[in-house]
Amino acid sequence: MYQSLRKLLLFSFLLVTFINAKIDRHAKVYVAGHSGLVGSAIVRKLQQEEFTNIITRSSRDLDLRNQETVHRFFNTTKPDYVFLAAAKVGGIKANWDYPAEFIYDNITISFNVIDAAYKHGVKKLLFLGSSCIYPRNCPQPIKEKYLLTGELEQTNEPYAVAKIAGIKLCQAYNKQYGTNFISAMPTNLYGPNDNFDTETSHVLPALLRKIYEAHINNAPSVTLWGTGKPYREFLYIDDLADACLFLMDNYNENEHEIVNIGTGKDITIAELAECIKKIIGYKGTFVYDSTKPDGTPRKLLNVNRLTRLGWQAKFTLKEGIKNTLDWYSTQRILK
Repeated sequence: MYQSLRKLLLFSFLLVTFINAKIDRHAKVYVAGHSGLVGSAIVRKLQQEEFTNIITRSSRDLDLRNQETVHRFFNTTKPDYVFLAAAKVGGIKANWDYPAEFIYDNITISFNVIDAAYKHGVKKLLFLGSSCIYPRNCPQPIKEKYLLTGELEQTNEPYAVAKIAGIKLCQAYNKQYGTNFISAMPTNLYGPNDNFDTETSHVLPALLRKIYEAHINNAPSVTLWGTGKPYREFLYIDDLADACLFLMDNYNENEHEIVNIGTGKDITIAELAECIKKIIGYKGTFVYDSTKPDGTPRKLLNVNRLTRLGWQAKFTLKEGIKNTLDWYSTQRILK
């Protein structure tokens, strides 16, 4: 009897704690990078959850690389919560061609926003990192504890270093100032509002565009970068947004731990290309240019920490690709 009552009281306490953990839907929530792939999905999620005070600014109105401007913005708007999704992003070619911009822009954006969040009393901040922060030859699946245990992948090292610096700044502020700044590491992302430029995009949107255009132009073949052998994990952007809000509601700074966000499943680039080919209905063939870099051989995240918290992805890869294709084809027609 006593044990049953004790378990009931403990369950009630945990339930109340869980319910009360949710951030106030009327609080001021700033989404940095709201027009990008990640930020736009977070805004959609907040709107679906009936948040009433979402703060956004375009890069034209607010240059996050300018410290004085950022502090003035925080002083004026006084956000309670911050989703730090602003970043300069791109695929292997973009990282290779513009390493200085990738490290400088991303470090200054992260440092300015995180510092302003502390100095202007933000209750909680979620910093979005990337799976590229982990060493090139990590044991698979990649656990959060593998951070800084080996050399980074050379093709995206500047971006990875900038993201690691952002993680460490959050952890340092938590330790020294008692802030509640959490860091989430998503796997490869895709979905509506992605960058489909064949020169600067990530692998999935680049493949989707190449194969789609080959299909409508009746091209006999498509040339793809690398060997097609590397494995990659892909997460639909609406799943990421759902995970980000889940973490803001339910996860607090805990011994400086970061959290991976992914599906826990991966696929080779060649298999991904065939999947996109089948969905689009393309009848041609693929030619792999092995003179181009493959990048990291495999990059699958261990998502046990997030799963134990009670979250898992909802969209299958095929569902996500179909949704993304529908969006891309519609945007292409509108242009």
